[in-house]
Amino acid sequence: NAQSYIIAGSDTTAQTLTYLVLAVCKDSKIKERLSAELFTLPENYTDGTLKELKYLDAVIKEALRIFAPAPAALPREVPGLGCKIDGYWMPGGATVSTAAYSMHRDPIIFTDPERFNPSRWEAPTQDMKEAFMAFGAVCLGNHLAEMELRKSVTKFFRSYPNARVSEGFCDDDMEQMIFFLMFPKKKRCLIELS
Repeated sequence: NAQSYIIAGSDTTAQTLTYLVLAVCKDSKIKERLSAELFTLPENYTDGTLKELKYLDAVIKEALRIFAPAPAALPREVPGLGCKIDGYWMPGGATVSTAAYSMHRDPIIFTDPERFNPSRWEAPTQDMKEAFMAFGAVCLGNHLAEMELRKSVTKFFRSYPNARVSEGFCDDDMEQMIFFLMFPKKKRCLIELS
C-alpha cells in the first residue's frame, strides 16, 4: 500500500507542476509577478515562509483548478433508503459522482474558466471555495503535495526566472489526456532555461 501512495503522490504532483510551469511561462505578467514575490524571500526560507506568499498560493490553486491531477469522476453509492442531495432525491443504491474537471470549469462559478488566472484566488467567493476539489476529501497526501508544489515552484522560478516556452513547443503536446489521472498527450513540456 505504501508504494501505491508514493506513486500516486509523485505522479499527481509532477503533472500539476508540469502544467503550472507551462502556464506561468506562457504569460509574462504572471511570471513577473510570481518571480517578484519569490525574490523577496530570504536565502534560508522555510515552507512556513512559503505558505505566507499570497501570489504563490494563488498560482498553485489556479494550476490545481485547471489542471487537477485527478479530474475524473469519483463514483459513490447512495446509502440505505436514499437521501436528498442539493434538492434532488437520490434513491438508495444509485451511483452518484462529481468530477473536478466539470466543477472547476463551471462558468457560473469561475469567470472565463478556461483562462489561467491566479488573481481570481485573491478574493475567492464562497462558491469558488466549495467547488474547488483539487484533492479528494480524504486525500492522505494533500499537505505533502502542497508543500512539494510550493518548494518546487519556488526553486524553479528562483533558479530560472527567464524560463520560457520553447520554440519547438506546440499546445497539442500538452493536451490533457484524462483517465482517472491526467497527463499530457505527448508526455513532454518544452521549456527553455536561460
